[in-house]
Amino acid sequence: MIAQLHGSVVQTDQQRTILDVHGVGYAVHLSSRTQGQLGQMGGEVTLLTEMQVREDSMTLFGFLDVAERDAFRLLITVQGVGAKAAMAILSVLAPVDLTNAIISGDKAMVARADGVGPKIAQRVVNELAEKIGKIASLGGDFSIGSAASEATGEAAGLVGDAVSALANLGYGQAEAHRAVMRVHTKSPSDNLSGVIAAALREIGK
Repeated sequence: MIAQLHGSVVQTDQQRTILDVHGVGYAVHLSSRTQGQLGQMGGEVTLLTEMQVREDSMTLFGFLDVAERDAFRLLITVQGVGAKAAMAILSVLAPVDLTNAIISGDKAMVARADGVGPKIAQRVVNELAEKIGKIASLGGDFSIGSAASEATGEAAGLVGDAVSALANLGYGQAEAHRAVMRVHTKSPSDNLSGVIAAALREIGK
């Protein structure tokens, strides 16, 4: 399997780039975000790659960093999301934005990608909510600290405490985080019990 290529870009056309590696041209499919970044770099570049082998084809997908490659690998585990859809999602969302969209349950962000409808976007959010935070390149283990980082001051502590309380009740970190942040956004409060109760109602909807 080809895991990495280092060479010069000789041609770019519709999300496919030909990389010259010691005289051999490799056709590598890229997200439009990565293509744009390559266009600004010039000279020789290094791409991490993922190869998909089919009965009638071998296709290389390229990424500038581990986070984008890992996001691609994660996306194609979702039912109905193939390599083309995964690259479309990564064309509109950087890995950190994808992580935030999944953790916050924002399917509309995912659905911005060409060819990705609301149902597929919802499936991405649902199926990856508990998985994405376990991958170091996409934010490491999802923790109370990451939930609290979205608030400031006393609110940060309250958000973290509320997520921790829900986790202790057996709810997943991502599910708890989404519920608490929805409550925090709709009606900020300094009453921990009230926030926990409201978050439980959100989860129950």
